Amino acid sequence: MRANSLLTLHYRLAAQDGLDWVNTFGHRPATLTLGAGQLAPELEACLLGLEEGADARFELAPDAAFGHVDAARVQRVPRAALQALGSQDIALRPGDTVQLAALAASNGAPAAAAVSQTGDDWVELDFNHPLAGKTVVFEVRILGVL
Repeated sequence: MRANSLLTLHYRLAAQDGLDWVNTFGHRPATLTLGAGQLAPELEACLLGLEEGADARFELAPDAAFGHVDAARVQRVPRAALQALGSQDIALRPGDTVQLAALAASNGAPAAAAVSQTGDDWVELDFNHPLAGKTVVFEVRILGVL
């Protein structure tokens, strides 16, 4: 398999503690094109060289996966600012996730953040990837390669 290969695969991405982030095993397999940005580049790199029928398991340290937690990506914002950015529900609580279309990434996807703390008139948003700072397990079964 190489860049631009079209793949059909099952995959599981989890924190080392076992909590699944994505798991297609037992469900419909995923189809993606290597190099199209559908998986993080670090995960795509694990797939290079695998052949149809391969089963593989990778453990990736934070440096080789989603990086370390960056304190600069945690921001306290006024609840009123969230309304101005298009968030309809300002009754957010820690653990909630908010998507902000007004802060779209270069690929057009809305910015996503986890609510880490709240106050009466503010919300602390964590824009780090949920797996940042964690060793992750990436398991794959390659079903087809074109």
